[in-house]
Amino acid sequence: MTSLTVRNLTKSFGALKVTDDVSLAVEPGEIHAIIGPNGAGKTTLISQLSGQLGSDGGSVSLGDRDITRLSMPDRVKLGLARSFQITSVLPGFTTLENVALAVQAREGSSFRFFGTVAREEALNRAALKALAEAGLDHRADVLAKSLSHGEHRRLELAIALATEPSVLLLDEPLAGVGGEDAETFVANLQRLKGRFTMVLIEHDMDAVFQLADRVSVLVYGRIIATGTPQAIRSDPQVRAAYLGEEEEAA
Repeated sequence: MTSLTVRNLTKSFGALKVTDDVSLAVEPGEIHAIIGPNGAGKTTLISQLSGQLGSDGGSVSLGDRDITRLSMPDRVKLGLARSFQITSVLPGFTTLENVALAVQAREGSSFRFFGTVAREEALNRAALKALAEAGLDHRADVLAKSLSHGEHRRLELAIALATEPSVLLLDEPLAGVGGEDAETFVANLQRLKGRFTMVLIEHDMDAVFQLADRVSVLVYGRIIATGTPQAIRSDPQVRAAYLGEEEEAA
């Protein structure tokens, strides 16, 4: 398990400052949730953490290594994986084949071997392990296009896990997922808790308060509070800026 440290991160688009001097210290093995209203800058922040988007200032460290200037592929090689926004699922391939291809990419194998993936025992073993961790091993032989939306989300999680990350960036994994599928996904993340360091961006407050060890609240690009779920829920500033409206709408 590895820590993720963010110091004074900034990002502007023209005159609009979207990430405004953000600092975070995500401890090894914890689930650290980032919540906030639409337009708060959450997706921009996670794009900066993953390396998809460059920063104007500040730094990002994975463990004791400064990764601020590294590309997304280089960050993945060091153990930082982002899920749900960049994952490319191949609908005509089975769930097992999709995850096996992620294992293959992690090992640096050539993608010209698409046709032999299903016959590669070592790839399949690693892929089945990732599918089991995501609660989808029973659907290994099903085409990705035949999965439900909730199962598709679990496949994306399995693909991220197949890269053998030490830190997982989860960008709204429950978006569009409800009912039993949402409960299953939350249970999967609870089983993974403590095995990976996780940064979770999520609008489902029930899931956030079930899963998170700590919560940071992002409003207009700035962190206005960080604390335990209980402390955040009762913080007057947070309730005024975000949670009060969310709870009234629930």
